[in-house]
Amino acid sequence: MQDTHRTTIEEMTKEEKQHQLDLRYLRMARIWSENSYCVRRQVGALVVKDKMVISDGYNGTPSGFENVCEDDQNVTKPYVLHAEANAITKLARSNNNSEGSTLYVTASPCLECAKLIIQAGIKRVVYGEEYRLSDGLDLLRRANIEVKYINIKENES
Repeated sequence: MQDTHRTTIEEMTKEEKQHQLDLRYLRMARIWSENSYCVRRQVGALVVKDKMVISDGYNGTPSGFENVCEDDQNVTKPYVLHAEANAITKLARSNNNSEGSTLYVTASPCLECAKLIIQAGIKRVVYGEEYRLSDGLDLLRRANIEVKYINIKENES
């Protein structure tokens, strides 16, 4: 049985192998989103380079702030950081760089995060949920960053 599985993997095309990796990393980002204290929406992000996770992030308040993302009217507080911003700024404090990497994020990036993604040298963005606005995706495409949507619910086995 194991030999059959190995043969199947060997027979996969490069695109099929990449799709399988994309699904795995996107599932990992979704699990990472569970670290968020935000009630309205939990978002997770991973930065992957050479098949290694070099950074991670989830939406939440800045370090040292209380872990409450919404106000009394259930509106997200203006200083809450997005998962992508947390992952990218975490890279700035490390010895890693994101040049040529892939960002896996559970929800499509907003315009502000798209700017950070471009400046960070990320070349590919894979996301699993459409955000209500598409201006972030439009900007990424304009910057020649590969953008890929994977409906993770449809791809779960």
